[in-house]
Amino acid sequence: MLVYGNHSNTKQVMFLQNLKKSTIVLLLVLGLFSCESNFKDIQKIHFSEFMPSGEATDFNLKYTDSGKVKSILISSKMLDYSNVNYPFTEFPKGIDVTMFDKNNKKTFIKSNYAINYKETQIIDLQGNVTITNEAGQQLKTEQLYFDQKNEWFYTEKNYKFTSPEGVLNGIGVDFSKDFKIMNTQKLSGELETTD
Repeated sequence: MLVYGNHSNTKQVMFLQNLKKSTIVLLLVLGLFSCESNFKDIQKIHFSEFMPSGEATDFNLKYTDSGKVKSILISSKMLDYSNVNYPFTEFPKGIDVTMFDKNNKKTFIKSNYAINYKETQIIDLQGNVTITNEAGQQLKTEQLYFDQKNEWFYTEKNYKFTSPEGVLNGIGVDFSKDFKIMNTQKLSGELETTD
């Protein structure tokens, strides 16, 4: 029988080797977690909160030109994002707008949600969008865009147009705010016309 060393010495060597391996594994695991933590910190440096620069609740805004009221906007919440690259104003709880033409005739606009893009002057109206005028004409759709500069509406969605002359249903339409000019795409229904 050959004995190459002290039996208790062998146990110490094995214990130290296991301790060494455990320490290395522990250091590797801690290193990985610290790298993950540093990576998250670096991500936070480049992450900017998308927060509005202003917020208003329960407001009534009157837009005037040369002393005449042109429109009245009522909304329960407005978020102003004028601090981003492409500034916009969001109305997450919808809008109720009254527009006045040069003869003081009114057009009423309602939607569940709206967003006004400042640079393009386009308003995106969404959810139960209804436009009504004093002549009894009404258009309903789920999404409608309003070009403020040209005072022109358009949609690619389904719509229903009702007037004293009849009802039209269709997909896609663009029209003037007083409904005097309408360009329809696909439509069905009947309207009385005077030719």
